[in-house]
Amino acid sequence: MQILLVDDDIKLAMSLKRSLKEYGFKVAVALDGSSARKLVEFGGINLIITEISLPDMSGYELCRDIRSQNLQIPILILTTHGTIDNKLAGFDAGADDYIVKPVEFNELLVRIKASIKRSYQSYDPELAESTQLTMADLTLDLRKKTVNRAGNKQINVTPREFALLEYFLRNKGTVLSREEITQNVWDMPATVGTNLLNVYMNSLRKKIDKDFDVKLIHTRKGIGFVMKEYDNI
Repeated sequence: MQILLVDDDIKLAMSLKRSLKEYGFKVAVALDGSSARKLVEFGGINLIITEISLPDMSGYELCRDIRSQNLQIPILILTTHGTIDNKLAGFDAGADDYIVKPVEFNELLVRIKASIKRSYQSYDPELAESTQLTMADLTLDLRKKTVNRAGNKQINVTPREFALLEYFLRNKGTVLSREEITQNVWDMPATVGTNLLNVYMNSLRKKIDKDFDVKLIHTRKGIGFVMKEYDNI
């Protein structure tokens, strides 16, 4: 398992590299986005940890570039930029997780392992129950990472919106609390993830339900959300 660290703080990068190697990871370090791109193109990278502030490009740009070429590599943003807007921008760019410095190494290790596990389950056909998840006329293709409704009407969603939909469809008909959703989709407590969840739920509803007669996403006031074809509970 090889991790690519992208950060121009050499001291921090080398310290983190030593700690990760103690847990059996192979670690490559890139001090800028261009070097990171070359290492990814060369192959063999299983997970990327990147800072937002890089000398030649932003971490957001690096995420978008990698996502345009390879959807399977988990990307974790590890940065000092911790506002909600920063986090939204990171997830929209294609990051799988967003971690604000400083962070305890044990927490970072847990987040790394969780991202690897999710990626493996999503892309290994032997582990996935199906390559598609469906409800009514909505279809998620887990291999192609596409969303379709009403036949061939493709809906463009961000990686985080796709993750939300996947979680809902794997738990369709079940009322999910905000705490459950933020912990399982974002790997963060509700106190941190609630604002992110509100933004993404509004965006998702506009894309999935607004132009269709049958609404699939429903709110349970004071509890959370449920995804079902008919709102009869």
